[in-house]
Amino acid sequence: MKKIVIAPDSFKGVMTARRVADIIGEEAAALLPDCDIVKIPIADGGEGSLDTILSSIGGELIEAHVISPEDKEIPACFGITREGTAIIEMAQSSGLTRQNGLHPMTSSTYGFGQLITAALDKGAREFMLCIGGSATTDGGCGMAAALGVGFRDCGGVSFVPCGGTLQRIAHPDGIDMSAVDARIRESSFTVMCDVDNPLHGKYGAAYVYAPQKGATPDQVALLDEGLKHFGTLLRVKFGVDFVNTPGAGAAGGLGAGCMAFLGARLVSGSEAILNLCGFDAHIENADLVITGEGRLDDQSFSGKALSGILGRARSVSVYSVCGVCTCEEALLKEQGLRVFETSEGIAPEESMRDPEKYLRVAAGKAITLWEGQ
Repeated sequence: MKKIVIAPDSFKGVMTARRVADIIGEEAAALLPDCDIVKIPIADGGEGSLDTILSSIGGELIEAHVISPEDKEIPACFGITREGTAIIEMAQSSGLTRQNGLHPMTSSTYGFGQLITAALDKGAREFMLCIGGSATTDGGCGMAAALGVGFRDCGGVSFVPCGGTLQRIAHPDGIDMSAVDARIRESSFTVMCDVDNPLHGKYGAAYVYAPQKGATPDQVALLDEGLKHFGTLLRVKFGVDFVNTPGAGAAGGLGAGCMAFLGARLVSGSEAILNLCGFDAHIENADLVITGEGRLDDQSFSGKALSGILGRARSVSVYSVCGVCTCEEALLKEQGLRVFETSEGIAPEESMRDPEKYLRVAAGKAITLWEGQ
């Protein structure tokens, strides 16, 4: 009996990883009724990680009300596993999809800190923080403020910094840790991130990701200056240079903020979730792995879910069913990846009007081609 492992990421804003896995699985079962089909929805620390982790290891989904990136009250969910570990996905509170429009200079991670507080109130002391998909470039200052960290400007005035006001934090004593929630020191934080960018500079949080969050070139430069100032303050305050730690620039500098204010450890989100899902055991004796994501581009091969799968698949063939692929054919060939787009032959907008229909078509093509080889 042949074995297919179906391990897609979400099609962000369109379909969850679980739904994508179900649809591809249905097509595989219809075309190959005698095939062993294993479904493993995955994620890389970004949007959809909460659902993926809870569906893999079980737990309770809890709703709280928090402040959105644009300072409005919204509902947001977090999870508590059966063992009592809190799973908090920052995209739930502070992601691009949790605001109307784009607000690159003022968006805040305050709601993310509120979710951490809600989990502390539930008794959690072990945390897995998933920090992809942010709308913010505030270095995690909003989160820190929600947890009791104080920030002051040069005039001694307290305020909650956002991306556009990081440079206002007084040097060297503008960060006050005296009122931080005492339960933070009793807790352990592991941060899953999907990028390894430094805090600032050419490859930092602002220059690489702020344009996706609506920042103009002039705003990007201001955000980067703010992150540089913030990194200097963290080094003075904590005696550690977080700037170039891989992942410091994740989620608009939230990676650095989590290390500084929470004492967090940063890990690869894709690798951590593949471990949680038991991916290596599932691909034993597999003949094909089918993965997928909404947009497959060059970044997919750097710390994202796809790169983790390719690194572990070894001799197993890997196919990707995606919404749209912008990669050069040479790169796909180098990676040994076959790609099937839901938007093949039609406009991407058309494929998104009925995403499940076109996902079935693309999955059917992939399975038929593999079966015929």
